[in-house]
Amino acid sequence: MIKFAKEQNQNETEQIDLLSLIKNKEANIAIIGLGYVGLPLAVNAALKGLQITGLDNDKSKIKELNGNKSYIEAVQDQQIERVRKDKAFKASHDYSALKKADVIVICVPTPLTPHLDPDLSYVMRTCDEIAKYLKPGTLVILESTTFPGTTHDVMVPYLEKTGLKCNEDFYAAFSPEREDPGNPDFGTTQIPKIVGGEDEYAKECAAAFYELFFDKVVPVSSTQVAEAIKLTENIFRSVNIALVNELKVIYDAMGMDIWEIIDGASTKPFGYMPFYPGPGVGGHCIPIDPFYLSWKAQEQGQDTRFIRLAGEINAKMPNYIVGKVRAALDERKGIGLTNARILVSGLAYKKNVSDVRESPAVHIFDLLKKAGARANYFDPHELEIPEMRRYPDLRGIRSVPFESITADNYDLILIATDHDDVDYEALVKIDIPVVDTRNVIERLRLSMDNVIKA
Repeated sequence: MIKFAKEQNQNETEQIDLLSLIKNKEANIAIIGLGYVGLPLAVNAALKGLQITGLDNDKSKIKELNGNKSYIEAVQDQQIERVRKDKAFKASHDYSALKKADVIVICVPTPLTPHLDPDLSYVMRTCDEIAKYLKPGTLVILESTTFPGTTHDVMVPYLEKTGLKCNEDFYAAFSPEREDPGNPDFGTTQIPKIVGGEDEYAKECAAAFYELFFDKVVPVSSTQVAEAIKLTENIFRSVNIALVNELKVIYDAMGMDIWEIIDGASTKPFGYMPFYPGPGVGGHCIPIDPFYLSWKAQEQGQDTRFIRLAGEINAKMPNYIVGKVRAALDERKGIGLTNARILVSGLAYKKNVSDVRESPAVHIFDLLKKAGARANYFDPHELEIPEMRRYPDLRGIRSVPFESITADNYDLILIATDHDDVDYEALVKIDIPVVDTRNVIERLRLSMDNVIKA
């Protein structure tokens, strides 16, 4: 381990052990990226008395936070106000704050390129900023989901361009974010925290940091293993969701209800775990993470046919749903998609969140508009469509008022996301077809003749 010099006054220094700093809550923590991962992490750490500086390039976020306002549902305004009042948390876009950081946590996006290759540009730009201020004795933790080897083969060599050496002058670790936005049972700190280090001391320091505010920390043997764990979790979900989506299409063609079949299979007390179909998969993890492993596997000459097939099946579901809408309009209204007035209920990628990243509902909304439909949407969590790289033409479209959803204004309602705070009883009572992709109407025992399962 390193004993490094920490400035005490102009004339003297004392030798400090990083692990002791962390355990004593004396370490200065910088968290880069204040989105769905970074902000809950920062606030939960600050609530436990750690000194947190949150950094983000988006000045509008910084302004909101410094006004005690949260832009993420998982973090309450009162929590922001409390940690700022206690001087445990401050938000800034000035990266010179990294000069004082003993622990730096990277929570920036890792999307895919249009060719489905890993896009590490956000991580690299963040490393550029870290490199300007990296001092001996600092621990750098990457949380962004990525392929096995990113910490060791990409981040560490990048930071070593400063002349500092990993495991000698600074430390590196990987701890994958495992956020599940909208999950009422598992908040940030209740989800066990996986930690892998570039050496044992880095792992020990990273584990000690997270142990200060997480219920459980799970150390693993390396950063590569930690990276692979996150991919494995989401590939598991992707493959099983693809399986039930494919079964839904098959059983629908046979005149059977996939939801009834899953309910029946779920009565078996062993050997079966229920997954549920939908209009596709969304969010920053499931549609993206499998391709990170596929890309990395090619370097080893390994094919990932199973993983790629799951991605292809899930990617086709929005088109399948549009087909169901077209059929419902033809059968129930005698009209086609062109100029059909369609209301999409729910635009977020999952229930009870405002996150539309990679949302299949957004894809369906875009397909309907491109097919000539006069489509609007209602979503109590997403009042306006933000800028999205894949859907530039949708930016700024706003959610319609719920009271405007009437038979006079619409020909069909498509339930794409099943938010809990939607009056589905009122929707199904409107005398127009309702295409339900989430089985929410039957789950609420509101079965009506105008409801079509999709």
